[in-house]
Order: sequence, then C-alpha cells, then structure tokens
Amino acid sequence: MANIEHIQYIKASASKVYEVLTTAKGLSEVWTKELVFTAQLGAVNEFSFGDETPTKMEIEDLTPDSKMVWHCIDSDPEWVGTKISFDINEKGGKTSVILRHTGWREVTEFYRFCNYNWAIFLLSLKQYCEEGVGIPFQVRKF
Repeated sequence: MANIEHIQYIKASASKVYEVLTTAKGLSEVWTKELVFTAQLGAVNEFSFGDETPTKMEIEDLTPDSKMVWHCIDSDPEWVGTKISFDINEKGGKTSVILRHTGWREVTEFYRFCNYNWAIFLLSLKQYCEEGVGIPFQVRKF
C-alpha cells in the first residue's frame, strides 16, 4: 500500500482552519465549488470536479479544532476505499495541518497527480485562511 502525506503551516488559529475544512463555504473556496457537504459523523458528502464522476466521502471522525477523517466510498476506482485525514495542531501562533491520503493499492500516474494536487489543496487552504482567497478546482490551470 502507498500513502500520501503533506504538512502545511498556516498563520491562523486551529479553530479557523477547522472551520474552513468542515464547512461547505470553506471547502468551496479551497477545493471545489461544486459540492454538497455536511459536517456530521456518518454523513456522505459529494465533491464534483468538472466532467468526472462525483467523489463521495463518508465522515468517520470529527474532533473539533483537531481532526477530520473521510472514507472514500465512490470516486475514481483508485480512490475507493482510501481514507483522507486532516490533523490540526496549533502551536506558537501557527497551525499545522497534516494531510494523509492512505490506502492506495499502488503508486500509479494518478497517485502522483493526486499527490501533487493535495499539495495545491494545502496551499489553497493556507492562502484562504491567511488572505481570504483560495485556489479551488474551478480556477486552477491544469
């Protein structure tokens, strides 16, 4: 199995970062504007990226200001069964976010593409939390 792991440091409180990651408004500014999202354990949320099949994520963990875990139940076949976690920790006026996308069956071209795009996701999160403008899918240049 292969995993993707990234860390980003953000000049914002853990509560601010958590709010962005756990609201439809925040995720629409950071990841994709086409989504249906409810921050509730067991909720199945849907994220759309252009013409692709929508990605459906079930929330497995919500720990306020600290952690969120998604389990992918429908998407590209390489994503189905994987988990995405966000670990949030505030220290010394900065908040770290560790993003893990675990459970990949193998390293493929798509894995590498997603690895790159998760880094862009964290940059988008940082920019949105610090400057009020993210880089959602709809404005990225691929």
